[in-house]
Amino acid sequence: MDTLLIIGAGVMQAPAIRIAREMGFRTVVTDYNPHAQGMLMADVPMVMSTRDVQGTVRVAREIHETYPISGCITVGTDASVTVAAVCEALGLPGIRTDAAERATDKIKMRRAFRASGVPSPGFCGVWTMAEAEEALKEIGLPAVIKPADNMGARGVKKISKDWELEAGFREAKAASTSGGVIIEEYMPGEELSIDVLIHAGRPLFSAVADRMIKYPPYFVEIGHILPSNKPKDIQRAAVDLTMRGCEALGITTGAAKSDIRLTPKGPMIGELAARLSGGFMSGWTCPAATGVEIIRSAIEIATGRTPTPIRPTNHKVSVERSIIPMPGRVVSVSGEEDVRKMPGVVALFVDVKEGDVVAAPKSNLDKAGHVVVVGPDREAALNLAEEALTKIRIEIGAPSFTNWDDVRSAASKNFGSVCRACRECDGNVCAGWVPGVGGVGTGTTFKDNFKAWRQMRLRLRTIHSVKEVDPSIQLFGRTLAHPILAAPMTGTSTNMGGVLTEDEFTEYFIRGMAETGSIPMVGDGASINKYQIILDAAARHDGWAIPIFKPRVDEEELRRRFDLARDVGCPAMGMDVDAANFITMQKKGVAVETKTPAQLRDYISYAGRPFILKGIMTPDQAELAVEVGASAIVVSNHGGRVLDFMPSTASVLPGIASAVKGRLTVFVDGGIRTGDEVLKALALGADAVLVGRPLMIAAVGAKAEGVSLYVKRMEKELKKAMLLTGCARVSDASPEILQMN
Repeated sequence: MDTLLIIGAGVMQAPAIRIAREMGFRTVVTDYNPHAQGMLMADVPMVMSTRDVQGTVRVAREIHETYPISGCITVGTDASVTVAAVCEALGLPGIRTDAAERATDKIKMRRAFRASGVPSPGFCGVWTMAEAEEALKEIGLPAVIKPADNMGARGVKKISKDWELEAGFREAKAASTSGGVIIEEYMPGEELSIDVLIHAGRPLFSAVADRMIKYPPYFVEIGHILPSNKPKDIQRAAVDLTMRGCEALGITTGAAKSDIRLTPKGPMIGELAARLSGGFMSGWTCPAATGVEIIRSAIEIATGRTPTPIRPTNHKVSVERSIIPMPGRVVSVSGEEDVRKMPGVVALFVDVKEGDVVAAPKSNLDKAGHVVVVGPDREAALNLAEEALTKIRIEIGAPSFTNWDDVRSAASKNFGSVCRACRECDGNVCAGWVPGVGGVGTGTTFKDNFKAWRQMRLRLRTIHSVKEVDPSIQLFGRTLAHPILAAPMTGTSTNMGGVLTEDEFTEYFIRGMAETGSIPMVGDGASINKYQIILDAAARHDGWAIPIFKPRVDEEELRRRFDLARDVGCPAMGMDVDAANFITMQKKGVAVETKTPAQLRDYISYAGRPFILKGIMTPDQAELAVEVGASAIVVSNHGGRVLDFMPSTASVLPGIASAVKGRLTVFVDGGIRTGDEVLKALALGADAVLVGRPLMIAAVGAKAEGVSLYVKRMEKELKKAMLLTGCARVSDASPEILQMN
């Protein structure tokens, strides 16, 4: 009995194991997962990572002494180098290891294509963010960033604007096993997926499918249709290009899989692998549509046999479609048996179960399952696939995080040493961490902000007619569900260790606050393009954010920010005038300054929107804010991040509110952590409050969901405190409900 070594034992390799056994081979199968589907099918299962080249060669040599191995193959996984190394070590048919490396490492692949004149996108290989920035200048926008050595669209993203590079680089770097990243020219156009068998340097058989790609800026394949309906000359040109690519890489025998983009400049190679495809094409849709077991022929070539002549016996259309539900926690899955009974359904794979958390798709791994169907023609097959998808019912329930401790724990892990996500966010641990998340100097201002609210007591008043409370407020012509807003924060790379990008951070704040019925203020930063990132995020949500800009010396830059905020539809904007000597601005070399009343009056007139002055700590400064035309102020000492030994915001709020209450809106921030403390602030004269660091922790721990969870908890606490103090509306809160210690 001949022996075949198959690298990988997952779903994609299962057909190869089955077919090899049907052909009479003893199957030796390697996979790191001893419980993988193919390990149960194998004659000789061996626990070994598909990427462990040396380990696999060692095991192959040992097995070869007992069961002489006739060939080695993989299907649908990036183990080409492992296969080639085994073939070289045992003298089996196959390609050289250097060819397999070129077919695996995208940087080496692009270099080989360039050297041979094979049409493919312009590219740069990079290893650092600085190199990525230079490469993007060379490639131009739009571009695509991806890991140099991974598959399944992991870490692949379209970059349309300069500021998107940071997030794209981080995702690509994380998905790269070598650390290499490639930035390449974006190729517009439809995409073909091609499987080709090569024997004696010539194409023996090819299958061409139309790929369906969605979820930009990511490239998620939601399915494919085989055969393609593109004109035959286009398909032939794509196959010819694939063969040119194989020649450039050194793939002279066996199987190859290419992704071809049909660009306005002609077909170009996106990827080319030295193996048969995954994505259910080689094992399912190809045999269903053509009757050709392409894997059988690949095994014949891999074992040095003369391939059996390939003659298609079917002329049908097969479609694979991915099951992609809404994000969230899976409550139930049903309809599987109904789908399996449908005529024309070839296979169904459901990969989620009750309790699993489904994320929004960013790669081909982020799917809940797949259905494969076959029909007499394209329309019938597509309709059948759609019908099957409607019968698979995946109910998505409550958010995946249900309590603050889980969010805080996740944030602590994500932050590392940047922030401890302390149970009490009181400024003790992080004192002096600026840049960072703490308070400047000794951290006294930060710590005193926190203590001041805790030292006040609420007076219980339960004999009254209030049965229901209404915490809603009117703000800048909008109705908010409660008086809790997110404080403006920025500098995720400078202060948060880059655990989130600026775009992600802003996106989570906007979505999280919107889910609670409120709005965030969002921060401008030292970097010149931060405001674009922030306001682009706001634009995706119809301007639902209030940007607060730094008091830059550069008047043109300020007006550019005001213009964009107005253009995207932000309901208000403002300036944190207390950042006139902010340390992170100094470190970035950005000039800021104190502003005169005349300057502020000019800005407010130019903005054309309600304008907020943040960083007001005295009644006379509040009076000046009224005089220059501000619509609102924020009583704030910048969270203790600009000056040590300042008074707490709670201690100065009553005097400021008394001076200007009714003439403008009064916000307050600094150390507010609970709904009870929100009510205390309202009782001291605030119209609404801003919450900062806890929402930063929430976003790092659980994204928008964490932000929403924390604010909803505060709202619930606020309602309870209102009821127990006799406040039907937030305007009913007064000093009479407080006892000052």
